[in-house]
Amino acid sequence: MSVAVAALLVLLVLIVRLTQHNAPPAVGGPGPGPGEPGGPGGPPDGSSAPTPVAVAAASTGDIDVRIPALGTVTPIATVTVRTQISGILQHVMFTEGQLVRQGELLAQIDPRPYEAAVRQTEGNLRRDQALLADAKLDLKRYQGLVQEDSIAVQQLDTQRALVDQYEGTIEADQGQLESAKVNLIYTRIVSPVSGRVGLRQVDQGNFVTSADANGIVVINQVQPITVIFPLPEDNVPALMRRLRAGAVLEVDAYDRANSVRLAQGKLLTLDNQIDSTTGTVKLRAQFDNADGALFPNQFVNVQLLQEVLPNQVIVPNAAVRRGAPNGVVSNFVYVVKVDDTVEVRPITLGVVDGERAAVSAGLATGERVVTEGGDRLRGGAKVTLPPSGPLRVHP
Repeated sequence: MSVAVAALLVLLVLIVRLTQHNAPPAVGGPGPGPGEPGGPGGPPDGSSAPTPVAVAAASTGDIDVRIPALGTVTPIATVTVRTQISGILQHVMFTEGQLVRQGELLAQIDPRPYEAAVRQTEGNLRRDQALLADAKLDLKRYQGLVQEDSIAVQQLDTQRALVDQYEGTIEADQGQLESAKVNLIYTRIVSPVSGRVGLRQVDQGNFVTSADANGIVVINQVQPITVIFPLPEDNVPALMRRLRAGAVLEVDAYDRANSVRLAQGKLLTLDNQIDSTTGTVKLRAQFDNADGALFPNQFVNVQLLQEVLPNQVIVPNAAVRRGAPNGVVSNFVYVVKVDDTVEVRPITLGVVDGERAAVSAGLATGERVVTEGGDRLRGGAKVTLPPSGPLRVHP
């Protein structure tokens, strides 16, 4: 019995010693973490694993200086088509939403009353012309009789006044005839501008007058069409210099998401004053709108091309980072050196145009910068490049 107890005690002592030998040390902090030398996922030899990245080479090219704004599509002309005379609307010749040309027939008012008015004034004119001709013959006779002292001079004067009266009547008749002919022309309602017609405001068969508030239809001139947008007053001096120099400034219109370009046009003019409440000035740009992508009163994102800067060092915008690698908050890039290690390079950022950025200082053409995978990098870290090689930035 005593021998068994002694053997059991010896076994327990051995188990305790083995457990203490395999336990982690209590002093010196935690062991290596994931991805570190000697840690889970780290290289067995203690060296740092290269980080896979995507890179691009800085290039030299031109970059656009664009001013963004929010604009409203505005027709060059908006016309409410109204009748200028009263009458029954006999025919409507347009289809709602169609494009019409200037001078195209839109509607017809019953012309019969106005044709009768023309015939009546023509008859009055011919009657008065005959009376004038007869009065002139009498005047010529009276002039001869006065020379023979056969009639009184007063009768001659009366006849001369009658001739003048008939001449005035004929002028009035001619004016009434021209007015009647104009009214007859107004029975044909034509489009005053080229554009797109809206919804019909009155149906065929109704009695229409010039006092109708809604008119017959509204026409918007949409080809070409304009966009009105505001810009801060700080941009006015540079824009005025460009316009006075004869430059044609391009303007692009994008959709609400600012991802699809709807149309490309040019700047027409600036307003003649700055809005003191907003500190902005309104600009108008014109677009051909041949495909009808711009619609009246539509909100669009506008990009005004102010100027083009030549010979800039250009990198993808994704390569530019902001932080304080050297204790000072600045823009920087990771530059890949020939030994496939990265260097933290502070840069002076210039103009940003979409996915491209100009670097004013700190980077040279041809140097490779990290565009993807930079979140896992530090200065001096080793990287691996994709098999296809570095991407190129095209100006």
